[in-house]
Amino acid sequence: MDIAGRAVAEDHRSYLPRADSTSFDGGDVSFIIVAGAMVLLMVPGLAFLYSGLARRKSALSLIWAVAASNAVGIFQWWFWGYSLAFSSSATSGYIGNLRNFGLMKVLGDPSPGSPLIPEILYSFFQMEFACVTIGILMGGIAERGRVLPAMVLTFAWLTLVYCPLACWVWGANGWAFSWGVLDFAGGGPVEIGSGVSGLALAWVIGRRQEKELLNFRPHNVSLVCLGTFLLWFGWLGFNGGSAFGANLRAIVAIWNSMLAAAFGGMVWCIMDYRYERHWSMVGFCSGTIAGLVAATPSSGFVHPWASVIIGVVSGAACNLATKLKFHFQIDDALDLFAEHAIGGIVGLFLNGFFGTNEVIRLDGVNTSTPGGFMDHNWKQLYIQFTYICATCSYSFVVTALLAKIIDVIPGLKLRSTPEDESLGMDEVEIGEFATDYIEIRRDFTDGLFMNSTNPSEQHVAAGDRHGRPDNALHQRSTMQNGNGLPHEGTGTDQIKHDGNGIAEVNEKMRDSESC
Repeated sequence: MDIAGRAVAEDHRSYLPRADSTSFDGGDVSFIIVAGAMVLLMVPGLAFLYSGLARRKSALSLIWAVAASNAVGIFQWWFWGYSLAFSSSATSGYIGNLRNFGLMKVLGDPSPGSPLIPEILYSFFQMEFACVTIGILMGGIAERGRVLPAMVLTFAWLTLVYCPLACWVWGANGWAFSWGVLDFAGGGPVEIGSGVSGLALAWVIGRRQEKELLNFRPHNVSLVCLGTFLLWFGWLGFNGGSAFGANLRAIVAIWNSMLAAAFGGMVWCIMDYRYERHWSMVGFCSGTIAGLVAATPSSGFVHPWASVIIGVVSGAACNLATKLKFHFQIDDALDLFAEHAIGGIVGLFLNGFFGTNEVIRLDGVNTSTPGGFMDHNWKQLYIQFTYICATCSYSFVVTALLAKIIDVIPGLKLRSTPEDESLGMDEVEIGEFATDYIEIRRDFTDGLFMNSTNPSEQHVAAGDRHGRPDNALHQRSTMQNGNGLPHEGTGTDQIKHDGNGIAEVNEKMRDSESC
């Protein structure tokens, strides 16, 4: 071989895979890459779910908050989040160090979570968990929180709440991991962390105005359904991928997720029918999510028959827990505590009963990990209970302190003004709308139905369910800017509640549509 040929050969050898990279099975690696992409789809799922559950005038702000928190979460995880949660050299048991700051030294070595996949892939998969968790927390600012301060809270919360919780139970030297806590895919860091923290955030921000709570209903149930099924699809990657390989344990986790979701949705729907005599679609979606939440910590530890029980218990418990916010007097608008915290608690505690080594060892790695009551491991019950208490108390206290501190920083007040709340977060914070009229009109009284002979005539606000005209503040804002005509009176006295008034508006709408 000539000199040029030897140079080409040596250059080719320099790009050959390292010896340690050949220890990973291509199927396992491919499966986790796809599972991580499926988890990413949960972010728009959350955004659409929250948007559909909110009022129309604040629907886009929740999509924005979830989407923006995803970007902040990616940055935080790359910057120091992964290192604080999973650095293998950390020994405190509570939080990691900065050995892997900026993903330094994170490449082809076996991951700290499983020898089946490389650490660089593990860091990506766990990043998606963090992004979904912070997206859940954004439900705490629904309809009255400012989005910029929420992004500051996002970075701080991931650093001081999520990373320690993840280190406790998934870190190689975490105290909960060393103690033998059974938490498959994040009942503590993801579900209790986001649910209890959401309750704390809603408590600090305060209740919405009472007039905004009158006859509150989701503005778009179709978006609620779309978001739920996107979440369900992504959750299969969330739970299935937590086996960290294309193995039998992953298949069992996926089956358990399907069963828990189905039975959770059916139980919630039946319980709602008992009170309302309607088959609520929102109720079915809520129960489905409750079942998936309970499957998060349990799906990799229990047999499918146990997931039926877990789905039934979580659907009932989370349904009943929606009443707790009235006793707490905390405006948890999207029921983060009832859905995620209670569901996570159910799944974690029932691991102490139904967890079994027969399922755990199906991944071919954790062959000696004991289960719970099924394996005569009686102490697992109080281990699970103690872990639940620790994660709940830590999440609530630290989140409340973070929110209080950020709230007093000039320019970062978390709560909007009452006037902004009445106008809606979309108009005040975003300047765009989830549902608009393509710039023909933004408000019911803007131009289209204005009577030139009687400009002060008022109409019934289309779709008004709140006992007040939603357009009153917008009219005042328009007059102050000098862009509109003055109107006599404001408030509920402008609305014609009688049938003649409604018929008059309908007649005007028919006339305008025929033009």
